[in-house]
Amino acid sequence: MPDQHPERRVHGAHAAGRPEAAAPSARLDDARARAAHRLARQRRGRALRGTVSIGLVMALSGALFTANARLARGTDARQPQDLAGLQANEDARRERLADQVADLRARVDDLTQQQTDAGLEWQSAGQAFDIASGKLAVTGTGITVSLDDAPADGPRPAGTGPDDLVVHQQDLQAVINALWAGGAEAMALMDQRVISTSAFQCIGNVLSLQGRRYSPPYVVTAVGDPADLLAALDADPAVRAYRSWVDAVGLGWEVGRPAGDLEVPAYDGSVDMRYASVPEGTEILPGLVAGESTATSTQTRRQGTGG
Repeated sequence: MPDQHPERRVHGAHAAGRPEAAAPSARLDDARARAAHRLARQRRGRALRGTVSIGLVMALSGALFTANARLARGTDARQPQDLAGLQANEDARRERLADQVADLRARVDDLTQQQTDAGLEWQSAGQAFDIASGKLAVTGTGITVSLDDAPADGPRPAGTGPDDLVVHQQDLQAVINALWAGGAEAMALMDQRVISTSAFQCIGNVLSLQGRRYSPPYVVTAVGDPADLLAALDADPAVRAYRSWVDAVGLGWEVGRPAGDLEVPAYDGSVDMRYASVPEGTEILPGLVAGESTATSTQTRRQGTGG
């Protein structure tokens, strides 16, 4: 008869359960191996991407450096790197543009003459007007006035500053205004015609006139009666003030009276007015006088200045 209470096989049961108890440890080792493999793969990927990125950056940098070097070589061949060279380039370019303007103006004059010959009637306001406006070159007797900076080794009285040793804008203006007052028919400053709208400026010891720059000595040429012109220079108080500094610090002052005729070129700049105003009391239209009311004055200024 079978045993109702068989003896439990404890040892057998423990022996059968051992493989099940060892399975979690094997899975853990598997997981660690896979994680280590993934980590190694990720590191290789990052290293590869880093290498590719570095290579790409180096290639782009090399291309940029090469392009910059080529551009620099091309720029050096075209543009100087010092201020004097740049100024010389700009002066040369300005001269070329001035020649082009003169050529275009000559073509315009030729076309205008052709239209006149074709039947259009044009009348000049008169030779005196053409001379005063600078349209015509002028040849005749006159004088020349030269102004120059003081020499470096000249006298230096006490209290003398650097500004006292150079020719200023007001010095040139004093000479030109005195010559106009003395009856000059035409005038030139350096190689350019001076008319009523001419404006020049001294920047340091450099003269700027109608887009061109000149260094001293500055030469003013005036066509007119030499005796009247000389008398006007002697009588002008601003000119006398400049000549006192000629004696004090050695500023340049030379007046010439050539035996032959002087030549003053025609004006080659723009004659368009950009800014203008009407003096008070001037009759603009019949019954309309500048300055009679604020509204009239404001409207006149706007019309004169273009807004």
